[in-house]
Amino acid sequence: MTVYLNYINGRWTEPRSGKYVDNINPATGEVLGRAALGTEEDVAEAVAAAKAAFAKWRKVPAPRRAEILYRAGELLRQRKEDLARKMTQEMGKVLPEARGDVQEGIDMAYYMAGEGRRLLGHTTPAEMPDKFAMAVREPIGVVAAITPWNFPLAIPTWKIMPALVAGNTVVFKPATDTPWLAYELVRIFEEAGLPPGVLNLVYGPGGSVGEALLHHPDVHLISFTGSVESGKHVNQVAGAQLKRVHLELGGKNAVIVMDDADLDLVEQAVIWSAFGTTGQRCTATSRLLVHEAVYDEVVERLAARAARLRLGNGLDPQTDVGPLINGRAVEKVAYYVNVGREEGARLVVGGQPATEGDLARGFFFQPTIFADVTPDMRIANEEIFGPVLSIIKIRSLEEAIEINNSVQYGLSSSIFTQNVRNAFVAMRDLATGICYVNHGTIGAEIHLPFGGMRATGNGHREAGQAALEVYTEWKAIYVDFSGRLQRAQIDEVKID
Repeated sequence: MTVYLNYINGRWTEPRSGKYVDNINPATGEVLGRAALGTEEDVAEAVAAAKAAFAKWRKVPAPRRAEILYRAGELLRQRKEDLARKMTQEMGKVLPEARGDVQEGIDMAYYMAGEGRRLLGHTTPAEMPDKFAMAVREPIGVVAAITPWNFPLAIPTWKIMPALVAGNTVVFKPATDTPWLAYELVRIFEEAGLPPGVLNLVYGPGGSVGEALLHHPDVHLISFTGSVESGKHVNQVAGAQLKRVHLELGGKNAVIVMDDADLDLVEQAVIWSAFGTTGQRCTATSRLLVHEAVYDEVVERLAARAARLRLGNGLDPQTDVGPLINGRAVEKVAYYVNVGREEGARLVVGGQPATEGDLARGFFFQPTIFADVTPDMRIANEEIFGPVLSIIKIRSLEEAIEINNSVQYGLSSSIFTQNVRNAFVAMRDLATGICYVNHGTIGAEIHLPFGGMRATGNGHREAGQAALEVYTEWKAIYVDFSGRLQRAQIDEVKID
């Protein structure tokens, strides 16, 4: 059985606790391996290693740092199928989606490696003669990368790749449900030639390892992806210490379907966006705002399509929807289905854990759709993080936009329409960090900024050049070669 150890200062090390936790396949209940249970002492050792490595790593020319990222990207590409199969076993998403997860990591490696020959600052005219002015990016220091289980390779690369190319060092704390992919990713960086201490891995729960990272005085930046509740705690603790905090949190994403929409395309896109990754995406479509003129047809189409989705092991090519991550997730989804019933929503399909045959060995839940949902219902406002779609009837685009913007989240939104005016009004007025036209709410590309408004985050973005704003800070540099004291804003400059 594979044992996943901590990785500190270039060495795979036993946890100080001497304890381990089983890694469970959510589709079969099989034990895949055992992961170290880290402690505050492990975190202290990892942070000390990262701090010591930072002094040297920040001085490595950025193009040389980038070469390591390129090599890591090549290793990811070569091992894509193996990594995808391991991911499906570890967290359940169907194999094509797991391949996409790995591809995001490959794309991020190549993209951020390219930034090693840019990391652009800027020059600007100085206001005094014989004086040069410029601004350059500087790394921040030790970064704590705290990542979720639903994208166990892509999201870590979103944080680690830009942090490293900018000259920071990293302590990586993956989710306890997905230690295997974290182990494989760190092994790849090790093989790519990353110096000891630049990337460290400590397994363990948020209550111990995560807290130790939040409180450690030598951690300068916390990059966290997770729930709003946990994000608020991270912000309070780390912000009080003046650490830089980057948060990517929840979503309650809506698709608007206007009366002129292509309903065949709507059907395909909404099924994919609502039930891909079993609804366990921050960008998943969980609200569908449908114009009254096509409401009944859309409900009928989606209910029929959802009822045909095949649940099972994600390695089976016949499977459409895999398991939820664990038993707690099943209980949460079941709870919200009961809330929807009590609120008066009409259950049109699903609504139960799936336990027939081999499904009883895993954590499966039927794809579920509620119709006749009203905007004030809890199932239309609270993040469920499972295969549950709430359909709301609308009479106009203006009403749909108001409903979309009424929730605390603002990550992703979408509109289906053939009307150019409607499309541009939606692009202007939907208060989300990501907006799609004639597509579902999932499918971000790594060269564009990723993130949301309101309670979805704290204003920062992942991916694209915007990510560098998280992992760098600005240094303004003035070079006066006049040979005399020139006082900006005080001395008058004479023009001959």
